[in-house]
This record gives sequence, structure tokens and C-alpha cells, in this order.
Amino acid sequence: MPSHDAIVIGAGLIGAAIALRLAQEGLRVAVLEKNAPGREASWAGAGMLSPAPDSSASIPLVPFGRASLSLYPQFVAEIEELSGRRAGYRKDGAIELFFSADAERELSTLIALHRALGLPSEPLPLDEAYRAEPGLTRRARAAAYLGYEGSVDNRALMEALLAAARAKGVEILADTQAREVMIEGGRCSGVRARNGDVFAAREVIVAAGAFSGLLEGIVPKPATRPIRGQMAALKFSEGPMGHVVRSQHGYIVPRDSAKPQALVIGSTLEDAGFDKRVTASGLEKIFSMAQELVPKLAQAEVSETWSGLRPDTPDHLPLLGPAGVEGLTIATGHFRNGILLTPITAKLVREWIVDKTVSMDWDVFSPLRFAGAASPDAGSGTSSSDPPSGNPTSSNPTSGNLSGGNPSGAFARK
Repeated sequence: MPSHDAIVIGAGLIGAAIALRLAQEGLRVAVLEKNAPGREASWAGAGMLSPAPDSSASIPLVPFGRASLSLYPQFVAEIEELSGRRAGYRKDGAIELFFSADAERELSTLIALHRALGLPSEPLPLDEAYRAEPGLTRRARAAAYLGYEGSVDNRALMEALLAAARAKGVEILADTQAREVMIEGGRCSGVRARNGDVFAAREVIVAAGAFSGLLEGIVPKPATRPIRGQMAALKFSEGPMGHVVRSQHGYIVPRDSAKPQALVIGSTLEDAGFDKRVTASGLEKIFSMAQELVPKLAQAEVSETWSGLRPDTPDHLPLLGPAGVEGLTIATGHFRNGILLTPITAKLVREWIVDKTVSMDWDVFSPLRFAGAASPDAGSGTSSSDPPSGNPTSSNPTSGNLSGGNPSGAFARK
């Protein structure tokens, strides 16, 4: 008899949320994590909850993001009640600034696109933007208000979610790196760890983020690759800021309302393989962006710098759903939207595993859509069988910036 009903590979927000939902259905669930639980992309993000598209390619993701955002209030309340911990959930909206000579056209394009997608964004007169956030630059030429957006302290949510999962009986195994998804007799039978231990289960869920494509035994391999994002935290004594503020170059996310106030700023988009070093050029970009938005941040104290690896896919959309083998489900590749999409991903995976049906059409995210295509490079200069270990870290430069492709200004930077 299998030792567990379900094994989840990856103890980030999505893996932990899936494990919690399955445990609430009475399943015996274990989560395998190669390092410390919750210390990869879920720990490294900024916590913006924005269903707005960040590129034309991400437009199919908007209904999924809207559905997940609508789940967030109840999701957070449930996690906080189960864990006894706060998650730092804020519903204060976001202000987007435009700087180019075509700012008014860019604003009109953004508003039209958002409204066509069911997002009630609206133009924000600059004098109103300054009243809402007195520290904003006076160099902006137009602004939009996205009042439906929010943010969450993703590190606090991660700790609360892990505590909630444990409270429901989920076994979370740190320092247990999954090596192989085992397929026997045409169905998934469990997971073999790098140390040789075997975890038998009738259901396996791959939620290992950028590392998913390194697992052996899955055909086709999950088409994921790491995209580095460098970040910084500031202590700001001139605030507090009440809204997420962003432009096409980056964002500022308030963490609290204390004085000095904690702010998170970011982020780079770099094709640097599994290299999580923090670089001088990366920090220069995000510090310059933050000062462009709020000039007084030039005097803010830098309290932390770090980087993390977003799990990207060839079309920048998640890999979500059955993997073509009975008992194997993929839930990875959420790229810039993993924190936002945690509630809906966990909901749909629970529905699939328990009921074999889902309440939203997820075929566009099928993990099989790249079958037959050449496997993407899992990471520049890195062996696919033995990825680097460790958590998001600090150090020095590498190259490979991604521009993000936002010439019209109509897409959100995340």
C-alpha cells in the first residue's frame, strides 16, 4: 500500500496550497522540497496581486488571474485562521505612471485593453495621483488607477501556508530533493529522491517551479526555464506610501504602514540560468527606477537585496493539468504570476485529483502543448541532472537582461 495518497514536489506557495487542499479532502499528503520549504521564487517575489497582462502573450491568462484574485480574500482569511499568522494582505490598489511623449495615448491604450478584458482600470488625473501619493515624481505625464489590485507579504503568506498545511496533517520534508517521477505499468507510482528513498503514491503533483524541467521520468519534460529577478528592500522614512506604484520599468510595493516603512522594489528579467547572484548592474536598474517614481527614495536605507528564479515557459503561460500519464499532474511555469495564481491553481488541481473535472477551462495551459518540440535550455551553462542548490543569494554580475517587450506601455511590469 502506498505510504501516501499524494506527493507534491515543491514546497513553494503553489505546492503548499495544493497539499493543503488535498489534505482537506482527507488525502495523506507529503511535500518534497530540495532545500528549505518556501525559499525559492515564492520567497523572492514582491507580492503584487495584479491580473493585468504583462505582455500580449499573457492575455489568455487574464481570466485565470481575475478568478484567482477573487478568491484571495477568503483564501487569506482561511490561511490566517488555520495558522494563527498574519499574511500581510492589502487591497489598496495600484497607480501606474507614464513618462513618454505619447503618455496619453499609452494611457488610453491601457484603459481600453483592460476594460476589454474585464479589468476596471481608470485614468487618474495627476493632481489626484499626487494627493494619493504625495511623494510621486512630478515628471510623469499620465497615470492610471487600478483599484481592484492588491498585494500580499509573500514571505508571511508562505510561512502561514506551511503552518496551515502542517496543521491539516501534511508532511513537509525539507532537504529531500526529488530526482525521478516513477512510471510503472503506464501510470505514475511515486517519486524517487536523490538519496534513493522512494515515496510511493497514487497521485504526484509537480510544482517545483523553475526546477521542474530537471526531473527525470517525465515525458515530455516540463518546458520550464529560470528567469532571474533581482530585488531590493528599502526603509523609507518620508512615507508611508499607500499604493503599489509602477511604470513599465518596475514597481514599488509597500509592505506595511510603519515608520520607517518597508518597501520592496524590483525587478530585473534576466536569462542567467540558475545563477542567483545579485549584480551591480541589476541593482542600478531597480534603484534608478524607484527614484524615477518616487525621488525621495534616493535617501531611503537599503535593508536587503536578493534574487530569485521565475519559472518561465516558451509561451510564458503556466503548465497546468494532467501530464498524459495517469496519476501525474503538473502545476508549474507560472512565471511572474505564481503568487497571484496560487488560490486558483490549488483549487483546480484539487478538483482534478478528487473529482476528475475542473470548474474552469484550463486546456490552454496543458503541459502537453509543447510535446514534440525541442526541449528548452533549462539554464545557461548548467547541467540538467544536477542543478545548483541553495536559496536566493547575493553576489556579483552576469549578463542576459530581458527587455520585457512593452513598447506601448499597455502592459504591467511584474
